[in-house]
Amino acid sequence: MNTPRTTESAKDRPARLTVGVVGAGRVGPALAAALQLAGHRPVAASGVSDASRHRAETLLPGVPLVEPDEVLARAELVLLTVPDDVLPGLVSGLAATGAVRPGQLLVHTSGRYGTSVLDPALRAGALPLALHPAMTFTGTSVDVQRLVGCSFGVTAPQQLRLAAEALVVEMGGEPEWIEEEARPLYHAALAIGANHLVTLVAQSMELLSAAGVEAPGRMLGPLLGAALDNALRSGDQALTGPVSRGDAGTVAAHVEVLRRHSPQAVASYVAMARATADRALAGGMLKPELAEALLDVLAEGGSR
Repeated sequence: MNTPRTTESAKDRPARLTVGVVGAGRVGPALAAALQLAGHRPVAASGVSDASRHRAETLLPGVPLVEPDEVLARAELVLLTVPDDVLPGLVSGLAATGAVRPGQLLVHTSGRYGTSVLDPALRAGALPLALHPAMTFTGTSVDVQRLVGCSFGVTAPQQLRLAAEALVVEMGGEPEWIEEEARPLYHAALAIGANHLVTLVAQSMELLSAAGVEAPGRMLGPLLGAALDNALRSGDQALTGPVSRGDAGTVAAHVEVLRRHSPQAVASYVAMARATADRALAGGMLKPELAEALLDVLAEGGSR
């Protein structure tokens, strides 16, 4: 386990809330462990698969694994860390069976939803919070330390805003307020940045291996690190490469070689090149007289 973030031992601080986890995937146990470092006391967790039960036992040793309704019976603060598509049914089911108690804090970690998905629990008297960590999780103790400085998308009733933000700070995170109606857009933005990045990097590594590069990760690491840093600092002005320069011949060669060696990569290359061309053109980096030939190449490449 990781050590507490301050010199004060967690055992020296009084436990303020009992914490339960419904859905011991990669996120829930890590958040509960972070709350434990802040002085709260995990008391129950639920998990179905062997992997989820192992994560709970590793990150929350000694915490019993029980059914979801029993988690709610034991905890004052309940983390609902289940997949997005499962969350509405879970909340409705827990509320319908009377498992939700008045005054109980129910926290979900879905990026897609705000607090309206918790309305059935709200009608039962629960206090609804949406706290989404903008972080990718491994399901190991490393995640607890990664929460330090991590932004959380926070949505809550106005009267609970301070409580929601305080919980985020206790986990080491940085609260970022997201309005209820903006949650889907917020989540889509994160998916574009994080999820698609993994796909692009993995694809690039495969292609480098096919080109004979023995250590694709070592080659890409400095390049991608610099590109990410530049993009975060400068946005579209950080664009480089043949698309932003309007090198239609180079792009045509890329499409042709991908079609021969990795046809499954052509669609993503063309789609990202089109998006890059649009942004480079709008930002004044791609000259209009060069854009026409480039877009013709991409149109032809995407239609074959």
